[in-house]
Amino acid sequence: MSLCLSFRGRWKMGQKNSLGGSSQLPKQDYKALRERCLMEGRLFEDDSFPASLCSVGSGPLLRKLPPGLQWRRPPELHSNPQFYSADTKRLDLCQGVVGDCWFLAALQALTLHQDILSRVVPLNQNFTENYAGIFQFWFWHFGKWVPVVIDDRLPVNTAGQLVFVSSTYKNVFWGALLEKAYAKLSGSYEDLQRGQVSEALVDFTGGVTMTIKPAEAPGNLWDILTWATYSRTLIGCQTHSGKERVLENGLVGGHAYTLTGIRKVTCRHGPEYLVKLRNPWGKVEWKGDWSDSSGMWELLSPKEKILLLRKSNDGEFWMTLKDFKTHFMLLVICKLTPGLLSQDVGQKWTYTMREGRWEKGITAGGPMKSPRDTFWKNPQFLLSVWSLQEGRRFPMPCSVLVSLLQRPRHRHRNWKPHLAIGFYLFRLSKHYGDQRRLPSEFFWKNAPIRWPEAFLTEKEVSQELQLEPGTYLVVPCTSKAGQEAEFVLRVFSRKHIFHEIGCNSSAVFSKEIVDKNEGQDEFFTKLFEKCPEINAVQLQKVLNHMTWSSLGSAQPFFSLDACQGILALLDLNASGTVSIQEFRDLWKQLMLCQEVFHKHDSSHSGYLNRTQLQAAMRDAGIMLSNDVCQLMLIRYGGPNLQMDFGSFVHLMLRAEYMEDAFQNLTQDGKGIYLQKPEWLMMTLYS
Repeated sequence: MSLCLSFRGRWKMGQKNSLGGSSQLPKQDYKALRERCLMEGRLFEDDSFPASLCSVGSGPLLRKLPPGLQWRRPPELHSNPQFYSADTKRLDLCQGVVGDCWFLAALQALTLHQDILSRVVPLNQNFTENYAGIFQFWFWHFGKWVPVVIDDRLPVNTAGQLVFVSSTYKNVFWGALLEKAYAKLSGSYEDLQRGQVSEALVDFTGGVTMTIKPAEAPGNLWDILTWATYSRTLIGCQTHSGKERVLENGLVGGHAYTLTGIRKVTCRHGPEYLVKLRNPWGKVEWKGDWSDSSGMWELLSPKEKILLLRKSNDGEFWMTLKDFKTHFMLLVICKLTPGLLSQDVGQKWTYTMREGRWEKGITAGGPMKSPRDTFWKNPQFLLSVWSLQEGRRFPMPCSVLVSLLQRPRHRHRNWKPHLAIGFYLFRLSKHYGDQRRLPSEFFWKNAPIRWPEAFLTEKEVSQELQLEPGTYLVVPCTSKAGQEAEFVLRVFSRKHIFHEIGCNSSAVFSKEIVDKNEGQDEFFTKLFEKCPEINAVQLQKVLNHMTWSSLGSAQPFFSLDACQGILALLDLNASGTVSIQEFRDLWKQLMLCQEVFHKHDSSHSGYLNRTQLQAAMRDAGIMLSNDVCQLMLIRYGGPNLQMDFGSFVHLMLRAEYMEDAFQNLTQDGKGIYLQKPEWLMMTLYS
């Protein structure tokens, strides 16, 4: 009880923010705390988020806890605890008794992007070297990255099993510790009970979310998903609202899922559009068409069936896009780079962020209701946009993305729910140069060119706009006058100026964002416009045209033999060609291969020796013995037993293909049985 009183008192005595809300996280120096614990020979105990029921919550979640709840550190739960497993091919996290499927669905999407995951979860933490019982994670919180420090005491039952998030690998604890850090950021574990996938995605990435209702989606939803899965996006979705219970079709009502992939397959009767989803529970799957037990798989070629179908109750499954649109209420796409605002490539983007607030009687003007209302009192932001093709008689519209993000109004995120928010957009005269707030008369005479169709009670509201070059006024507001909150307004475009008018002190952060693959994206996009399917010769041309920025002067050359081998691995329907969709899957893997190869090519020679190759494969989650590694150099390397980048890519893809095939064919994880035609296909053609 004393811990609870101390904890609550500490927050109560914390500083208030400018709108009277509770204080945010205490500032804790991770390195200093860790060094002090090591010097004193003790394990860290976090007084700001103690190992007690105060950190769990004070409501219904307490009734879900097992009797005899204990707090234990990972070294007390397993003889060989690991912080993180290099095997990232399987999404290995499972939900506990907290109803935070939205958090876990977003987290599983994060695991598909290793570089972004390592930004949130520093992967160099462990339970061995200089272990002090202290860990640190990073979240994007209201416009900036903030560290969250925790100790590693986790709630378990009397059998030593984790009560909240756990891993299918019982000695891996990064997911449980990350959930604890997010609970601390949110106020308590109970504050994770309700939420939206979009909220967690923003906190993990600082990206911009776009929400689509599948039933009302435009006809090009498949194209949207194709671009999204190829690009740097995280995708979550949610079934229709209701009690979180298993339905007859195997889906869970009112539940969040992760969209982990898409695939256009070739059936005997024509193409079929499939989406791949995962249940955060780590079990309970769809039972309809294209489920694990569906007979629809017999319509595919043997190779497609082997590589796509995995008969195991791991929570991951396929379904048609049509069924997805029927059974899912929301689709959330989180864009990580502004270059994803449109299909334009090889361009520079400008990003500007402004902070503001709605204050009762001053700037909380509410929505437009009638000409003589308080709407004009809302914060007003001037936006000027330019076309890249200046001087053209008929300039092209400018792609602009506007994101309105509201700050949590209380230390505990669920104690004060989000306000309903939105923004209006007005067109201004080219000659507008006054820096004073526009008076109410302006809004009597000018109608907005964009307004909220509905005010949304979400953390973020965003809109992609196509604007003619010129000057605009952005007015963010709440659904009712007098409601108080702080907000961040972000704008992405090719070229713009954005600032608040009638205000002396609103923070601004601007920077230019450049597409890292400027030029080469445009090259292969144009190639696929001319050739919907490309063969090995064309694939060789594409790969040898690319600029491999991480490889420096040692630019690789892909032989025709290597390209034929790569194409065979991608070509699921045995057509001898690959589509742009299949090439996009390859593109993701190429970026990972480039990063891993560059890391281990310490001499920048453009080659890996046996030791370097073994370490590189281990970093990619593929464990090779010394003998197997030597054989791989003989098979894929040169006469001097060194491997260049092109051969490394071929080996990586082949190793991943064979591992995926094994996982899909094995029933118990120990072995598989193949008929002779299947064995020949896998060993000879792939």
